[in-house]
This record gives sequence, structure tokens and C-alpha cells, in this order.
Amino acid sequence: MADVLPRRLDHRRRRHRRHARRGLAGPPGRGPRRRRVHRGEPVAQAAPVTADATPPPELDPVIHAQARLRVVAALNTLGDRDEMAFPALKDLLGMTAGNLSVHLTKLEDAGYVRITKTHKGRTPVTYVGLTKRGRLAFDEYTRAIRALLDHAGGSS
Repeated sequence: MADVLPRRLDHRRRRHRRHARRGLAGPPGRGPRRRRVHRGEPVAQAAPVTADATPPPELDPVIHAQARLRVVAALNTLGDRDEMAFPALKDLLGMTAGNLSVHLTKLEDAGYVRITKTHKGRTPVTYVGLTKRGRLAFDEYTRAIRALLDHAGGSS
């Protein structure tokens, strides 16, 4: 078993040097491999931009993260003043409590969700609801996604 490890490491070193000579790989840890362009090979060109082309809409970076988008989409199904208990939201989304807590904090800092902590008997309970600002931001985000898809569909 001790003989196998040095050979594997040595083999990787040789392969790296061999590919580096051909221009297929740089030193380890230097980013993705880049394909070398040979003479006479066609190079892909970007589509020309016309004067009447509108730029694609900006997406809200707070909502754009997949986990936060799922949270806001789930809370958007509730009524205006309705709230969902934290454990129910956690189970619905299949997220861990820590992960959901971090994303809810970011959404709360942006003013998109309200978090209400209370007690039910002696047990602490956390309720999460979407604010009016969060509902408007989600509607704007869905409009931007639709516009982006329409923009992409029209150019092909």
C-alpha cells in the first residue's frame, strides 16, 4: 500500500508537466483550463448589439440566492398578514435550522420578512411572515425573470 501512493503522486506530476507543455493546463490552483486556439481555427464572435436592444433587467441579489428565493416563494403563498412557524417552514423547505436562520436574517435585514418571537405557554415560538416590501420585491423579481426569459427567447 505504501508503494502505491508515491507512484500516484509521481504520475500526476508527470501528467501535469506533459499537459503544460501542450498548453492544456497551467500550474495547479491557477483556475480553469483554457483551450488553446490554433491558427486558422474560427473564433466565436459575440452577437452584435443593436441600438434598439434593451439591456436585460437587473435581478435582486438578496432574493436571487436559491435558498432565499425558496423562502420568499413559500411565504408569498400566505396571505398579507399571515405567518408561518419556523419549524413548519424548515420542514416545508427541507433546510436545516441553522441554514434557514442565516437566510432569514439576510431577508430580515433587507426588510423582506418579519420575524416574530413569542411564547406559547412556556415554549418559545418563532413566526415568519413576508412584509409588504418583500412581497413587492418578489413580484418585481418574478417580472424581471419573465422579462429576461422573453429577452432570451426573442434573440434566438
